[in-house]
Amino acid sequence: MKLRRSMLFVPGDNAAMLSTSFVFKPDSIMFDLEDAVSPREKDSARLMVFQALRHPAYCEIEKVVRVNELNTEFGAKDLEAAVRGGADIVRLPKTESAEEIRALDGRVATIEQECGRPSGDTKIMAAVESASGVVNAVSIATASPRMVAIALAGFDYLVDMHAKRSDGWEPELFYARAAVLHAARAAHIDAFDVAYGNVTDDEGFLREVGIAKQLGFNGKSLIHPKQIELLHKAYAPTDAEVNHARRVIAAAEEARRKGLGVISLDGKMIDPPVIEEAHMTLELAQAA
Repeated sequence: MKLRRSMLFVPGDNAAMLSTSFVFKPDSIMFDLEDAVSPREKDSARLMVFQALRHPAYCEIEKVVRVNELNTEFGAKDLEAAVRGGADIVRLPKTESAEEIRALDGRVATIEQECGRPSGDTKIMAAVESASGVVNAVSIATASPRMVAIALAGFDYLVDMHAKRSDGWEPELFYARAAVLHAARAAHIDAFDVAYGNVTDDEGFLREVGIAKQLGFNGKSLIHPKQIELLHKAYAPTDAEVNHARRVIAAAEEARRKGLGVISLDGKMIDPPVIEEAHMTLELAQAA
């Protein structure tokens, strides 16, 4: 199980953040070559990200690169730098169809072969940012064996829907969240919830984290390091949940040793999904 609770956005043209962001210990760092970088800074940002990908300080953290769309003048160069630099994951923005993922897969495979990386080593994450992307979420999520995650980008999606962001339970995002999450589960990949833009509003951020966790998102895209600890604490299991998980696993192990086909705990049946959830709980607790 790869924990992907937090994915920190790092602008590709921000030399200070590129050289220090690993110290904040997010589960994944996403070097952004798209929206965070102005057109005139694209080339220099690409070079800095390439150098950051190869820096020893980042060898222990999952590295994601958000490239520009492949049909732009920057996309192909971004992809070359990401794959050759050693990115673990390429994030494709504004994904609207499975065909875009399959095209990206093919281009990644070619670059891997040219630079000597093992075939399939570079994974893919799709960012869904429009009504078309949400409607096609299942086909996108299942389009390539390289797919490891799908993310919802709330701002662009709401603009496309002619909707506005509200406080509270955000009904304007519920369908998109549900669609993206169901697609991820159908494809057996991870799902990232939207970024929260107001970095001074901890209460609002934690409310939105609560929604994401309750729905079942693996994690959330983050735009500021201060959000990492808040998110990790919110996703950490309680002591009661950890103790119950340990008892579930112990009961399953005892039943296995005795050759029992039926597992029970406190008079309740324990089936494989419960055992799997218990292992996930302990994994989250250890990480926290």
